[in-house]
Amino acid sequence: MRGTHTTRTALRARILTTLLALLALQLGSLVAPAWACGCGAMIPDEDRRIGVDREESAVHWDGRNETVVMRFRVHGDALRAAWIMPVPSRADVTLGDPELFDEIEELAAPERRVRTYFWPREDDWPFTAGRGDGASAGAAPGGSVGVVGRERLGPFDVARLTATDPDALGDWLRANGFELPDRLTPELAPYVERKWEYVAVRLAPEKRGERLYGELTPLRISFASPELVYPMRLSRLAATPQTLGLSILAAHRMEPRTAIGGERPEVTFSGRLDRPEGAVAALTGGAPVHLTVLEQRFPVPSRISGDHVLRTVADTPYRQVVYRDRILTAGDVPVWLPVTGGGAAAVLTAVFLTVRARRRRVPSPA
Repeated sequence: MRGTHTTRTALRARILTTLLALLALQLGSLVAPAWACGCGAMIPDEDRRIGVDREESAVHWDGRNETVVMRFRVHGDALRAAWIMPVPSRADVTLGDPELFDEIEELAAPERRVRTYFWPREDDWPFTAGRGDGASAGAAPGGSVGVVGRERLGPFDVARLTATDPDALGDWLRANGFELPDRLTPELAPYVERKWEYVAVRLAPEKRGERLYGELTPLRISFASPELVYPMRLSRLAATPQTLGLSILAAHRMEPRTAIGGERPEVTFSGRLDRPEGAVAALTGGAPVHLTVLEQRFPVPSRISGDHVLRTVADTPYRQVVYRDRILTAGDVPVWLPVTGGGAAAVLTAVFLTVRARRRRVPSPA
């Protein structure tokens, strides 16, 4: 009796320890800074936190010019935040069309098929009653920094900058209300060396005192580029695993040259759009394009080694298929019943097997 009590006490202690550890982990995730995934870094006000659950971008490239439309879904308690994106040349910034992502999602939706099977499974009658036919779904300003322009776009305060010194760029951002962490400055050095420019964005809710939360209005950033590039280096500062959704509209199917430290990019759709419509046509100019949709996870963002550079590959079409399994029926009757000469024997067999299995679980008397 005493041994049983000791065992129960030890078990309760282990459960309590586990619960406390989980609680501490959860509280730590709420307190720790959550640097956003993305082409840039999301920088909240001091003593505030902001994180990005998912970054979605639609990119159009015609061989000479690139347009990136970005949409973020954010969480946290920040009332304002700043974001910076390096670009290879002078950029134009406007608001994007929120409908664009809905249209692309519809174009790239997976095909749904029904897949039938003959013999009943464990969730089908007569093995399990009351579950229907068993169908289941699948799966500081200075000479080193130049201000090209600054404008207000809806909830965004946008500054387009040049810089020849990453430290001077950091000083300018801090002097103008952009709280830049010290560890971000070294990450800007490769872009300064390549003479890239920058789009700095201050985000603020349209209603005073409102938090930055949910899906933000998309931003549309256009610039000249001889190759299709998607800046990702600053994402290495993210503190939590990140997911990137990238929809590419170009003359041909495009895929990243390397995984840049993340999991292998997965193509979820590839197809030709001969007559784009709506927001897609507005982005592409109405010309025929090939749509490639990519998904990529970055479980350890600190391993991100650079920017995505995409290359042309064969225009192989692809669409995901989601299956819904269903037992083969004729009307409402499973086909296996009449084929096997009636269901009575099958029912008796199922009952016999169930009773025998239950008897095996009952321990023999001492």
